[in-house]
Amino acid sequence: MGAFLEAEKKRQAAWKVNAPWLSDAARSDGRYREGANTGRTYPFCLNESFSEENLFPGIRERALEYFDASRIPWHDGVNGKPSSHLCDSQVCCVNFLAPFMDKPQAIRSLLQPLFPGIRTILPMEDRLPLTFVSFEWIGLKDYLGECRRSDGRRTRGANATSADAAIMFDDDKNKRYIVLIEWKYTESYSPHSKAISARNTDRTVTYRRFWTDGPLDTTVVPHFGDLFYEPFYQLMRQQMLAHELEKSRELGAGEVIVLHVAPATNQDFQYVTSPGLRHVGKSVTAVWKQILRDPSRFVSVTTSQVFGTFMKSDFPQLREWKDYLVNRYASII
Repeated sequence: MGAFLEAEKKRQAAWKVNAPWLSDAARSDGRYREGANTGRTYPFCLNESFSEENLFPGIRERALEYFDASRIPWHDGVNGKPSSHLCDSQVCCVNFLAPFMDKPQAIRSLLQPLFPGIRTILPMEDRLPLTFVSFEWIGLKDYLGECRRSDGRRTRGANATSADAAIMFDDDKNKRYIVLIEWKYTESYSPHSKAISARNTDRTVTYRRFWTDGPLDTTVVPHFGDLFYEPFYQLMRQQMLAHELEKSRELGAGEVIVLHVAPATNQDFQYVTSPGLRHVGKSVTAVWKQILRDPSRFVSVTTSQVFGTFMKSDFPQLREWKDYLVNRYASII
């Protein structure tokens, strides 16, 4: 467990006590994972019967409907609802980004410092109401050959490379971009290779063809196995997906970028877990920029760099949400 996660558990547990966005029933300690069958409860969890209250009230109903309609599982979810864990990364991502699902002008304001040429925010999906932020995006096709089901059906957010969120826009030169957002909160990782799965599947076989003909510079990292340590394994798949989406011009996009968003305060995440990559750079993001053939396809920012300035902007319909973020996630914005 990382030091940042342990600190956040204490902070979120304290937040839970008086947070005006929670019902009294939700405040009691809740079960999570190993406690689910033992009866053990944790102060950093909501009562699991009210785990939907882990979401900001202003987006709760739409987020739940969206995940249900898209058949997206909530990570460590409870009966089709979000995780009860207050430090859950997926919940954090939804709390920050779901308010923008129906607000393209607000998205433009949020992303313009990162993409100055941004002009028009476009819906990612052909659905009503129009959705300008998609969650757990896997692409329209199985680009990475990950599906093992006989019917070919894939699940967003499970058993397939999924971007935590995705946004699409045209710039002032009529070029279309898809931005795949990789969201981090309290994550930290151990130096354990993921090359062989729990089912004894050799994962290097699945992704090797994208290693020799893809977005990564094999002269910088000549040994493919060095990438099968988290979070590099995850970043590798995200970047490969972005590369294949761009090659196929999915949804008309001429460029697909991985936008990596992580708290500056979580230094545990930046530990270089792969022994074979430690000579490349001193942090995860520094290593990753060195590995790419085209570094412009990867943008790494802190959560405060994205949201700090935006919190001062004037979008009246987002004022309560801003108050919620400042109150709950002050340590990362």
